[in-house]
Amino acid sequence: MDDIKIGIVIPAHNEAMTITKCLASVQAAIEQLPSTITASVLVVLDSCRDDTLELVESVDVDYLCCDYQCVGQVRDLGIRHAIASGATWLACTDADSVVTPDWLIQQIAHVKDQPTDMICGVVSIDSWAHLTLQTREDYMAHYQDRMGHHHIHGANLSFSAEAYLAVDGFAPLECHEDADLVKRFESKGYAITWSNRVRVITSSRLQARTAKGFAAFLANLETNN
Repeated sequence: MDDIKIGIVIPAHNEAMTITKCLASVQAAIEQLPSTITASVLVVLDSCRDDTLELVESVDVDYLCCDYQCVGQVRDLGIRHAIASGATWLACTDADSVVTPDWLIQQIAHVKDQPTDMICGVVSIDSWAHLTLQTREDYMAHYQDRMGHHHIHGANLSFSAEAYLAVDGFAPLECHEDADLVKRFESKGYAITWSNRVRVITSSRLQARTAKGFAAFLANLETNN
């Protein structure tokens, strides 16, 4: 485990408002790693028309540009590039999310404690201020913030390079590419850890980047209240 090479892949589509905080949090998590473990960051900019690229360049982070407008293709492009660059463990988050300082340390701890091929982490909401109390209550009633949960978030998903390639990676789906990948890991019998120790804080914005993503889920709760 000490020779693990972590590849952190972040898709971004017009995320100038959030990408700087995201990358700063990822860097803070990398700094918690022991010197025996290396980690690299790759942002995959998909059809960005704002200042996301300039902000990524300003912090000297590796990036790729594409025009897929398909999150499944974007994630797969980044993951395969990271694997080709030597990554053996992949950690995914999103440009509108902030990872906790122990995000990577907790992943490593899980793999050391009980070898696993994939870790599905949890998300916390960054702010409830603009949402109704009923939306918050409905969300909390639905969400299981505990070990053994069965929530799936592309913003907090990690896995081994070997297993990823064996299941043919993220499918070219515009949404639910994360759930599809988990399903194929399960169908092949790979070990999956459902952890609330691996955590990110994600945006509570209601302007969805994909039609059926997390923002759309929150927006639907809000609309129905």
